[in-house]
Amino acid sequence: MELLIIFAMGLVLTLVQAVPFWFICKKTGMSPWLCLISFIPLGTLVLTFVLAFSDWPALKRNGPPGY
Repeated sequence: MELLIIFAMGLVLTLVQAVPFWFICKKTGMSPWLCLISFIPLGTLVLTFVLAFSDWPALKRNGPPGY
């Protein structure tokens, strides 16, 4: 029974982590399916670096704000 509770808590925490990445990727113009990278070990770190150092398609389309 305890194992089932631990599994359910892990599933909930994983979903809580993936939902913000879904919206961040969508707002940057990237595929929201990139949030699935956060399900693998160290995937959140990889996804954070991808978002930080890649060119965002949304900015290429509209240009940076204020220009």
